[in-house]
Amino acid sequence: MANNPVSHHPNAIQISNLTFSHSPDSLLPALHNISLTLPRGSRTLLIGANGAGKSTLLQLLAGKRLLPNSSSVLVLGADVFTRTSARITFLGTEWAMNPVVRGDISVSHFLDSVGGYRHPERRDRLLDLLDVDLDWHMHRISDGERRRVQLVMGLMNPWDVLLLDEVTVDLDVLVRDELLKFLKEESESRGATILYATHIFDGLNTFPTHIIHMRLGEIVSVPLTWPLTYPPDVSLLTEDRNSVLNSGSTLHATALQWLKEDREHRRELERNGDRKLRGARRPKDNNEKVPIDAESFYRKYDYSRQY
Repeated sequence: MANNPVSHHPNAIQISNLTFSHSPDSLLPALHNISLTLPRGSRTLLIGANGAGKSTLLQLLAGKRLLPNSSSVLVLGADVFTRTSARITFLGTEWAMNPVVRGDISVSHFLDSVGGYRHPERRDRLLDLLDVDLDWHMHRISDGERRRVQLVMGLMNPWDVLLLDEVTVDLDVLVRDELLKFLKEESESRGATILYATHIFDGLNTFPTHIIHMRLGEIVSVPLTWPLTYPPDVSLLTEDRNSVLNSGSTLHATALQWLKEDREHRRELERNGDRKLRGARRPKDNNEKVPIDAESFYRKYDYSRQY
């Protein structure tokens, strides 16, 4: 670490007024005016509905997408697009679908091919922790087992910043718990930083140091220190109040409240004509037919109908 000039920067992640669109003709940007600072050693959860911009933000931090003004995104004090650091690790769900990693190759050969022999102690600890069989063949194992191999591969090289995009979705609860303990230990012992987007909050109450609420490509508030100094207002959760209270997870309750608020906010924008309406297309009055061209076409050739 002493040879890495950026690793001692006080802020692990710093973003200033970031706006990003996937294409020039996008009606709405995927991210709008994002500003964010995360200190070294923090463990932060990104919380938001599907499409809130969490994955896009993580991919930008990992240098996987090019920005017109790349200086607005700094990781370990450096521009990730011109000074990529080996101490930044990104793990996302798309890896397991790559045909290269689904080929007929044993796990032992696969890990050697990506440099596992350079970090034998960390590699072997992760193999034990994630319960991986070196004799597995990548094309024969389940999605969950393939995810474990991905985690061994991604974590065996010591990292200063870890960007996780829902990579625990395939893991059983025991392996996931062991992984979270390992990540927390890495953060506390080495000052490593974790930014983690997830929709699974079971067992996470004691994991994060901060939480971030994202909505429609924006950060709703600055990173909040976890646990919050105030409890979530479960009275706002109406029909789900009992299930939230019984879940035993204040993090789950907080996330559920935020997502309910997000949906209502989005629907208000839709009612005002500021966003495209989701859901079923309903006629404005009972005499108006809903124009759905695809439905008309398929109804014409629907031979299962009774005439």
